[in-house]
Amino acid sequence: MPPREWNAASYDRMSDPQLAMARDVMDRLDLRGDERVLDAGCGTGRVTEELLARVPNGTLIAVDGSQAMVDQTRERLGGRVEAFAVDLVELEVTQPFDAILSTATFHWIADHERLFARLAAALRPGGKLVAQCGGAGNIANVQAAIDAVDHPAFRDWAGPWNFATPEATTARLTAAGFVDVWTWLQPWPVDPPNPREYFETVILGTHLERLPPEDRGVFVEDVLAQLDEPVRANYVRLNLLARRT
Repeated sequence: MPPREWNAASYDRMSDPQLAMARDVMDRLDLRGDERVLDAGCGTGRVTEELLARVPNGTLIAVDGSQAMVDQTRERLGGRVEAFAVDLVELEVTQPFDAILSTATFHWIADHERLFARLAAALRPGGKLVAQCGGAGNIANVQAAIDAVDHPAFRDWAGPWNFATPEATTARLTAAGFVDVWTWLQPWPVDPPNPREYFETVILGTHLERLPPEDRGVFVEDVLAQLDEPVRANYVRLNLLARRT
């Protein structure tokens, strides 16, 4: 499967809600400041930059499945972090991490069993995983609007996202070798100031590629027309805390 590519410049402009969500998650990652940390799904590096300040005497590695996102991270942070493109289900490391942070990423990955196994293998014994992604019920109003538009390219389409339940996630983390697992859902509604660009870039992302370029803007407008004003995306975040055995 080819890597997903994003409009990184647009995502950088539109990702204030994701940065706010990430700050909430980072506060759960108790760091001394000298750890080796992985930002798994770094996007354009906005979260990475804030995480970097929390490990002033440590090492921070940033990875993303999109080369465009990685390029934006490198442009933002220069040589302060090592950043590279990799599919997280193919992640292999030569030196394990003390902690892994991930925000707004796991719901784009279909195979959570393999994902959690790779993350466990990347952590030292006792290493921490602190993450957040879209969970069960996430943007259900947007999915309903997509269904109501009834475009042939999206008909009978379950969506590109893997919005897992806390129960299923706990079981998968446990099977992957994690303990002290804690998962829960958190509503987080977002009213984007620029709905069209936000939906086009942040919500639908690369999955608009199923449409011809000339149809994409019209499709997004049709979806937005199904939603009440002001436009709201009813996010439900799945939070994960776990420790590797």
